[in-house]
Amino acid sequence: MDIDFVITWVDMNDPQWQVDFAKYSGKGNNEKNGVSEARFRDYGFLKYWFRGVEKFAPWVRKIHFVTCGQRPSWLNADHPKIHLVRHEDYIPEAYLPTYNSVVIERYMHKIPDLADRFVYFNDDFYIINTIAPERFFRNGLPCDIAVFQYNLSWSQWYKTLRNNIRIINRHFDKKEVLERFHDKWFDESYGSKARLNHILRNYGKFITLRTPHNAQPYLKSTFDAVWAAAGKELAETSANRFRSVTDYSPELFRTWQICQGNFEPYNTYQDTKMFPLMIRAKQAVRAIYNQSYSLVCLNDNAHIRNYVQVMENIKDAFEHILPEKSRFEL
Repeated sequence: MDIDFVITWVDMNDPQWQVDFAKYSGKGNNEKNGVSEARFRDYGFLKYWFRGVEKFAPWVRKIHFVTCGQRPSWLNADHPKIHLVRHEDYIPEAYLPTYNSVVIERYMHKIPDLADRFVYFNDDFYIINTIAPERFFRNGLPCDIAVFQYNLSWSQWYKTLRNNIRIINRHFDKKEVLERFHDKWFDESYGSKARLNHILRNYGKFITLRTPHNAQPYLKSTFDAVWAAAGKELAETSANRFRSVTDYSPELFRTWQICQGNFEPYNTYQDTKMFPLMIRAKQAVRAIYNQSYSLVCLNDNAHIRNYVQVMENIKDAFEHILPEKSRFEL
């Protein structure tokens, strides 16, 4: 079973990127308009992502490294597992350039030579301990957790989740899905996280699912199915160069995949952790040092106190577990 990794990355220090970014944004860095510096900045941790893959997931078939045409100076582009992918290689020209991650993500199934089964990584998701292919796929299906989460937030991101659910409710009958795939929705491994599944069992509509903010396995066929059903909405919102309340996020594809029953139950929270660095930087550093999880997300924020020191502490932790240069580096 071939499994690929897809990772997206941007170098905001690139002068040409800065010129283009300023041209199309027309605004300063501001989280409300989706152009926050924290959304794009990079502190040089990417090499640890590649080191983690080489050391802890050597079974990956190919790494599709997706950028607007950039590449780190240290990257060994001749490594047989690396496939450099430009946005123009798979996203329609009419929507480029784009600085909207959900647009970059919704066309991933169009990446040339992408395996039918792939795992999508943001560039702040890291493998920090040995991980097997079965962590992502079993019996040919993605491993995932199907549990509801009621979102009260009115932030821009949660509005996009509600956009997703409107499409899901148009195409799936909740009662039928839960009956047909009962054992997958009520798997005992979910524990207390499945509380709302039981409470909302008789409620007629889907609500948003709990989303582990980390590496996500997908079937390429899921993207084909969603585009066949909601291509009009996806194409129209592909014109959003920056994040917008009208967007549809990757959770649409994940939720569709789950509603189709194309997943194997797995409590991803047992070996996955997201650390908001604004409030949990020390815990993140300890988790990396101790390799407490298989996968961690280091969530940046424009308001991190002592930013430089926090980044240095994280770098030291990575060096502790991944000190050797990988073959992905020159």
